[in-house]
Amino acid sequence: MRDPLVSHDVPGGAAWSLTLRIGRELRLTALGDGANASTLLFAAGDSVDRLNVPDTLKAQMSARIRPPMVLMSDRGLALCSVTGSSLDWHDAICGHSTDVHLTRFGPSSYATDRNGWRRSARAGLLSELRKYGRGPDDLCGTVNFFAKVVTAEDPTGTLSFVPGYARAGDWVSLRAEQDVLVVFSTAPHPMDSRWAPAAVRAEVFAAASYSVNDPSLTFRPESARALAQTREVYG
Repeated sequence: MRDPLVSHDVPGGAAWSLTLRIGRELRLTALGDGANASTLLFAAGDSVDRLNVPDTLKAQMSARIRPPMVLMSDRGLALCSVTGSSLDWHDAICGHSTDVHLTRFGPSSYATDRNGWRRSARAGLLSELRKYGRGPDDLCGTVNFFAKVVTAEDPTGTLSFVPGYARAGDWVSLRAEQDVLVVFSTAPHPMDSRWAPAAVRAEVFAAASYSVNDPSLTFRPESARALAQTREVYG
């Protein structure tokens, strides 16, 4: 079994960030049932590229994130490839929770709840983004790793959240196709009716080398094009 270069456990309801270097792999593991990781991706440094969820889904003809899809930027470049997962569905439609979503759980503050203080994903993401000189203008659509939202069988196609979809031990791996800033919050999904956030372990590994038969490269012409364009830019 490979030893991680970095390993960090992010408590439920918290947020964390890291710079994932090109050619390395980030593995997120749910440490409890019903985990959620609302995740943003940005090209590291001065690049304008950031995760574009609508283009990622449209280009790869999908309403969910699953292996071996490529997570694409505004310019159609590859940020990360989803190299593996114990789950075949990660939500990319509903976005992250805001303070409004927390009102149903009643008031909460650090003064009264200490480390159990309830914070939205938006609050956590912004707290991490400020470390890099970023702010509200950098918020965009997230991938909610470990969460599943499906279309209900009704005339309007109502979205239906699947509670407890992820179990402790479920995982997903992302390979960096360029240097990427990864920011994520472990606050519950905005459609989750419970406040029961689970911790998530983040581990960084040296990614295995890949060939012309790499699943992300052969998945769709659009994913192959995004990877090829990125390698032209970043080698």
